[in-house]
Amino acid sequence: MDPKLAFAGLGVGIIVGLTGMGGGALMTPILVLFFGVPPLAAVSSDLAASAVMKPFGGFVHARRGTVNWALVRWLCLGSVPSAFLGVLLMRAIGGGDRVQDVVRNALGVALLMAVAGLLIKAYRKGGERSGEPKPIKVRPVPTLLLGALGGLVVGMTSVGSGSLIIVILLALYPALRPSDLVGTDLVQAIPLVFSAALGHALFGDLKLDLAAAVLIGSVPGVLIGARLSSRAPAGLVRAALVVVLVASALKLFDVPTTLVLAVATAITLLFLGQWAWRRGRDRDTDDEPGVKGAESASGVVSR
Repeated sequence: MDPKLAFAGLGVGIIVGLTGMGGGALMTPILVLFFGVPPLAAVSSDLAASAVMKPFGGFVHARRGTVNWALVRWLCLGSVPSAFLGVLLMRAIGGGDRVQDVVRNALGVALLMAVAGLLIKAYRKGGERSGEPKPIKVRPVPTLLLGALGGLVVGMTSVGSGSLIIVILLALYPALRPSDLVGTDLVQAIPLVFSAALGHALFGDLKLDLAAAVLIGSVPGVLIGARLSSRAPAGLVRAALVVVLVASALKLFDVPTTLVLAVATAITLLFLGQWAWRRGRDRDTDDEPGVKGAESASGVVSR
């Protein structure tokens, strides 16, 4: 077993647990570009590893109550059969390189749109804290249909079990807290990825030794990430989502890995700088004469 594979699995597992996405969009390119794995084997093995990895992260979120089970049910009704269909469709098409390019480019655009949505939401509601979840009115038919679209894309490309569903949930249910968004996405992805993995195991090129090496690192990684996500402030989870969404979109557009890392690092530093600026501003406000007294009089508790 290559320890580098396990280490790569650990990093991707943490990202998946923290944001609910990044498995296919990150792990598959890593296997192909850095370890020389054939694309079909990389897709099949990544899906098999995800089918085992995601339940661990989903279990953590389920225990902490950050899963909307009604949304999970309707998403799975659409995504599970269509994921298996996506595998069969790719076999019927043959190589399907042009189809996969179109799907990947469309998904990359969708991810960037999701980033814009997250940033607009943060700007409008700037500074909100994680609180009690707002009641969500489930829209069954749109949720089922868009879940079916997500399943089809996953079956064809292995990408989208987290990233595309995140986009769908953001578009349909903007009131979802970031932690609920991640938890719901992780849980719905379990049967979806299992269905796609089963299809690839029957008709693809599954490498069990490769999947096992990835799992050794990814299982503890997803547990760590899920614990961080279920307890972290909304702003932290949102920042992680933005970084992973942008990095995933760039990889889908075949941007060189070094440039992807540079952009992800720059965005991370930008968020850290914003966080430090807000901390300094809040500290200066707390130090102003009369501020604490005014807050106490109005029943506001300083944090």
